[in-house]
Amino acid sequence: MQDNSDKKRMLYDLKACLAFITILPMGKDPGYSPMGMIRFFPVAGLIIGLLLALVDRAATLVWPLPVAAVVDMVFLVAVTGAFHLDGLGDTADGLFSHRGRERALEIMKDSRTGMMGLVAVVLGLVVKLAGIWAVKSTASPAQVAGILVVVPSLSRAGMIFGVRFLDYGRSGPGTGKDLFNRPAGIGDFIFCPVPLAIALVLGYKGLVILAGFGLGVALILRFYKKTMGGITGDMLGAMTEVMEAGLFLAAGTLLV
Repeated sequence: MQDNSDKKRMLYDLKACLAFITILPMGKDPGYSPMGMIRFFPVAGLIIGLLLALVDRAATLVWPLPVAAVVDMVFLVAVTGAFHLDGLGDTADGLFSHRGRERALEIMKDSRTGMMGLVAVVLGLVVKLAGIWAVKSTASPAQVAGILVVVPSLSRAGMIFGVRFLDYGRSGPGTGKDLFNRPAGIGDFIFCPVPLAIALVLGYKGLVILAGFGLGVALILRFYKKTMGGITGDMLGAMTEVMEAGLFLAAGTLLV
């Protein structure tokens, strides 16, 4: 009975995670489980990646590589409802406003997108498009499929590190505050080895992705700690977008 209850709880948390960071249909009442869904961020990324690989395969059969890469990028925006992109825009507006910490946090909460936010979103999409195009131009079909699966998963796994190693940056309510109701523990990283294992079978490109993941997470969290002393939901979304674009670009390098 206990095992069945645990399975139901895991399914509930997975559905809550997918409903939170994607637009995939999860039924009328998918629930909301902020602390339970943290561990499923890499799993949600794997599901996004698998769908992306299928979309890419279909697009590649119809269009040349540049157009297929655009289709892939559009899919990534659509399947998340631009959720992470919104966080990137808000974070850029706040962090690069040259204001104090509290004022920067206020700017992030403003629903309007400023110039820095617009620039960040456009540049993020351009880099992601370039990275996907480079992957498709330099990797074998099997490697392309593996990279398209693993990068979205690792990008979302990075959020767990943000929750684990930084405090919530707001004193009041915010989009991601519920994720910080307790410190993230070892159990929240339980599914992270899955994308790591997939990356290891991708040859040198997989090693470059893993190196980029470790370096990228460390640098972003250090930057957040130095500039804001913590992290918010918008900053978690921005981290996902930056990591995703950066890992695709790393995987597309001609050196491997």
